[in-house]
Amino acid sequence: MSLKCSTCGKKVISEENFVQFNCPSCGKENIVRCHACKVLSRHYICKNCGFEGP
Repeated sequence: MSLKCSTCGKKVISEENFVQFNCPSCGKENIVRCHACKVLSRHYICKNCGFEGP
C-alpha cells in the first residue's frame, strides 16, 4: 500500500516531513498529510465520518 496525501493525493512514502494520524473525530480513518499541505494548512476530509480539518 502506498501512502498518499489525504488532501492532494501526492505519494509521500519517499518524502520527508509527511505526517500520518488517525482522524481526530472518529479515530478510525488514517489521515496522511504531505509537507506542503501541512505547511499551507490545506483542508482534508475524513472519508469515514466527514470531519474536516486544517
